[in-house]
Amino acid sequence: MSKARAGVLAIFIGMAAIGALHHGGSTGTRSASPAAGQSGDSVSKGLTGSTAERSAHSTAERQVSPAAKRLGRRGAEPIIIAHRGASAFRPEHTLLAYTVAISMGADYIEPDLVSTKDHVLVARHENELSATTDVARHPEFADRRTSKTINGIRHTGWFTEDFTLAELRTLRARERFPTQRRGNTAYDGMERIPTLDEIVQLAQKHGVGVYAETKFPTYFASIGLPLEEPLLETFRKYGWDDERDPVFIQSFETGNLKRLHPLTRLRLIQFIGANGAPYDHVRAGDPATYDDMVTPEGLREIAGYADGIGVVTKRIGPRDPGGFESRPVSPAALVRNAQREGLLVHATTVRKLAVRLRADLRGDSSGGRANEEVRKWLRRLYRLNLDGVIADDPGMARAVRDRLQAEG
Repeated sequence: MSKARAGVLAIFIGMAAIGALHHGGSTGTRSASPAAGQSGDSVSKGLTGSTAERSAHSTAERQVSPAAKRLGRRGAEPIIIAHRGASAFRPEHTLLAYTVAISMGADYIEPDLVSTKDHVLVARHENELSATTDVARHPEFADRRTSKTINGIRHTGWFTEDFTLAELRTLRARERFPTQRRGNTAYDGMERIPTLDEIVQLAQKHGVGVYAETKFPTYFASIGLPLEEPLLETFRKYGWDDERDPVFIQSFETGNLKRLHPLTRLRLIQFIGANGAPYDHVRAGDPATYDDMVTPEGLREIAGYADGIGVVTKRIGPRDPGGFESRPVSPAALVRNAQREGLLVHATTVRKLAVRLRADLRGDSSGGRANEEVRKWLRRLYRLNLDGVIADDPGMARAVRDRLQAEG
């Protein structure tokens, strides 16, 4: 069999596997949408039929009260945010991954944003390219390989800020975790690195929101490529500049959110890590840590410049018997205290990868046991009365949410 025919066969096998997964109910795809139950490769047909429905839904959302809209959700339903797209099923941060996420019922798609040399924002989890693209196979870029210190950590490879957008367009995306996500490798080489413009266009076409993370804002500002201005400029270009619009801007740092606060009415989310401190604090010698930020006083300070918090599941998910026994604030108290300050609370990230699961949920990430463990994990999180969940399988996150809502 030729490599070309083998590649086509692999793609069709992947399509069939995901189609079966959806129809079997394990990801709980949207039943009311024509796209429900379809694989990502048949999304283009299904989504066309659901655009009017989503647009009407978006209009209805704009008619709710300001207080309800501030929650960033419809009624009591937590929003579903697709982590780097449907990254459990397609290579992360590709238009294909985002499109599959939309077909599964995600309310928001999540791009991590970095800058090119010519100051265009593109979606990559980090600015180093070798883990998620075929850059190492391009001899014309061999001399671009270098070492840099990003947020205090030394990295060697190829970096987005050393490439123009036109040069990045010659690269193709590939699966970050080929061993754990073997099915995703069938799509290696199919997709380019998407720009924020393309992501917003896709979201608006299908009536979903964008949940954008600024990656390494202190670093990019230090090299003359600050992320904030092109970020806001792009959203404004497409008519998104208000708290009622389906946009969140998130960061693990604090300084860029504080700079954004007086410049935009778009909603801002302060991410809170499992340990350590925001890098801009470390660099400035500020002793405040993430532990300090989850205290009532810390949450009150966050409420002065942000609309919500994104809390890593290590702080609010099931306990890890491997060592994270002491939490400065219990999960229920953290959620309650944050919401008392008027802050949204989003959980990040529910992953299907076995190596990413909490210690008491480890198992085969491709088997039924692991899927059931993830469902249990989601149920625990939703019962904390969260405002949203970030997940790499948005279909499963939606199914669990909808079942709990139906149960009352």
